[in-house]
Amino acid sequence: MDEITLRDNTAGWERLKLYYRVLAGVGKRELETTVLGEKISMPIVVAPTAFHRLACGEGEIATARAAKKSGTLFILSSLSSTAMEAVFAEAGSPRWFQLYIYKDREITRALVQRAEAAGAEAIVLTVDTPGLGTRERDVRNNFVLPDGLTVANLAPLGKGTMPEVCGSGLAAYVRKNFKSDLGFDDLDWLCGCAQLPVVVKGVCRGDDARRAVEHGAKAVVVSNHGGRQLDTAPATCEVLPHVVEAAGDRCEVYVDGGIRRGGDVLKAIALGARAVLVGRPILWGLTVAGEEGAANVLEILRRELDEAMLLCGCTRLGDIDRALLDPHRK
Repeated sequence: MDEITLRDNTAGWERLKLYYRVLAGVGKRELETTVLGEKISMPIVVAPTAFHRLACGEGEIATARAAKKSGTLFILSSLSSTAMEAVFAEAGSPRWFQLYIYKDREITRALVQRAEAAGAEAIVLTVDTPGLGTRERDVRNNFVLPDGLTVANLAPLGKGTMPEVCGSGLAAYVRKNFKSDLGFDDLDWLCGCAQLPVVVKGVCRGDDARRAVEHGAKAVVVSNHGGRQLDTAPATCEVLPHVVEAAGDRCEVYVDGGIRRGGDVLKAIALGARAVLVGRPILWGLTVAGEEGAANVLEILRRELDEAMLLCGCTRLGDIDRALLDPHRK
């Protein structure tokens, strides 16, 4: 792929302009919010990303501790390089578990049951990956996990290693294991077997968001998988307002993709998102300085959001509205 969507995700937020208010009498800013009824210190949460031990030795445990330190939501990828039990033992609340549907439903059911027993408070079902988009960087690099690392959550189920192939081992793993004919009946099944609320991640259309809610989802994430699935899919900032309109007050809407600054977070909230998920920047922080690096990324984004609210004339998150992006709106 040409990574057009990957670039557009970031560029889309940059293109949006902030028509700030003045003389607004802004006091101390209030950044706190809730996700599925649980309090978090800011509308910036840790997105599920795979294999954190490629970035630092402690891997997902370091990320979980960073999120706990920042008082925000941590979402653990099912493709983590550390077993969920060890990670959730170090995570604060709220903590969610991201899930793919495997061809063998019993494997999927076992993951859900383990996540529930380990203390997860929601299941995040990724729906934009019935197969893996062609990631030419992975193909050129013959991507595979190095010795000593596995798909830790799946290792007890016999699915912990990637096939030895020429090209991307991850792509081969997905072809071999993920359910390619994913449908709303799978969402029905998951909502029926899970004891936790289900969040649907990977939504690009308002009608799909509406149907996800009708089939049991309690929230949706506007996401195009970091621009690594279908190239020339629209940037998430373009999709977000349509999904928000379609969802109405029936579910919470979150967004990820290209969020790099606190001003981007403010723009996402102005477009109707309840919170944003941040992925790559957390991994960059982990690579530089482990837990401290990931925590620093979160605190930089917090400070930038606070500053953007001050300069836009907003004391509370509820003061952030579409009029900041369109001066003709009332």
